[in-house]
Amino acid sequence: MSKRLLTRFLGSVVKSGTLEVAYADGTHEKLGTPAEGFRDVAIRFTDNSAPRDILLDPRLGAAEAFMDGRLVVERGGIMELVELMRSNQPWDRGGELRGPSLRKRVLNSLGFARESVNNRIGAKRNIAHHYDIGNDFYRLMLDAEHMQYSCAYWTTQTTTLAEAQEAKLAHIAAKLAIAPGQHVLDIGCGWGGMAIYLARHCDVRVHGITLSEEQLSLARVRASEAGVSDRVQFELVDYRDLAARGESFDRIVSVGMFEHVGRPQFEAFFQACTALLKADGVMLLHTIGRFGSPGTTDAFTRKYIFPGGYIPALSETVAASERYRLIATDVETLRLHYAKTLRAWYAKCEANRESIVAMYDERFYRMWTFYLAGATAAFEWGGMGNYQIQFARSRHALPFTRDYMAEAEAKLLPR
Repeated sequence: MSKRLLTRFLGSVVKSGTLEVAYADGTHEKLGTPAEGFRDVAIRFTDNSAPRDILLDPRLGAAEAFMDGRLVVERGGIMELVELMRSNQPWDRGGELRGPSLRKRVLNSLGFARESVNNRIGAKRNIAHHYDIGNDFYRLMLDAEHMQYSCAYWTTQTTTLAEAQEAKLAHIAAKLAIAPGQHVLDIGCGWGGMAIYLARHCDVRVHGITLSEEQLSLARVRASEAGVSDRVQFELVDYRDLAARGESFDRIVSVGMFEHVGRPQFEAFFQACTALLKADGVMLLHTIGRFGSPGTTDAFTRKYIFPGGYIPALSETVAASERYRLIATDVETLRLHYAKTLRAWYAKCEANRESIVAMYDERFYRMWTFYLAGATAAFEWGGMGNYQIQFARSRHALPFTRDYMAEAEAKLLPR
């Protein structure tokens, strides 16, 4: 029964491109029609339970079957399989892949609501789950110069991941309208790439904060190696505790951190930012965001990748900021930049497969590549994008027009 239902489900999705399915009992199915621009993929199930698990929760079930070796991709890879499925159901045209069963949806919603309450202890634990798995691993995947684990900015001049990440830093720095000597807060500073860049190129002091002990230790080393330790300080502290200390900053930047805040804490986050930002200050928030209305985090992402995380819709992000009278002075939507970034990370993981497996095991490698493949498809065909939202407490804090952004960016970019 599960086999027949899964065949029917897959056949309803895969119309363009082809999917060959070999079941554990020896039967085969070929679905779809060859089409230009669509993948041709072959998969094999090694046991009879995998189809049932996928039907109960397609994303989590497929992920765990792939991680356990019960779902084997025999032509193409996991990136191609996920792309084939998602490209046949693009979000822009109303497409949506089949969701979990009612019972699974209810359990996921309850778990999501519980985990979203990121108190200080829970927030640190959730960050450690993802970011404290080893700096050596992230070195294999990210750009060596800045170690940016967030969406790069791809222009006609950027052809490599390193160039695109540098362009991202310049793009954000220009939006901050920084003046020499200012004090900048970097919320969720990662391995220090943004803080080091701003200290080097903008002649400012930067206070970077993180909840990851692995990131903190390496960020300090990298700042020392870059010769900016006198202008960059890193601290293991929650943004709420920093705000409670009464400190204030000329500029605030936060890149790829808001996704970890959790929906119940959105207003607390912006309340803290308002308290930390001087009256004439400027803030730039760079975050993954949902197109359309708010949603929930799927079970695979919650269980294996980002516990406590949530991708916000633009509407709920701006609504939370409005309560504290932060003015959204500029909003930019990056539609495909993260997909290109994720493909670059995926390629680096493929190139370093043996090293990653040696660090962890095959199951971890398959889990991670499933995550990267699913994320890529979400940005290419699903309902995900990136938002860069500039905020100010005063309408007089920035120039009259936005021309200053392009001018500052041009000065920062390599010639």
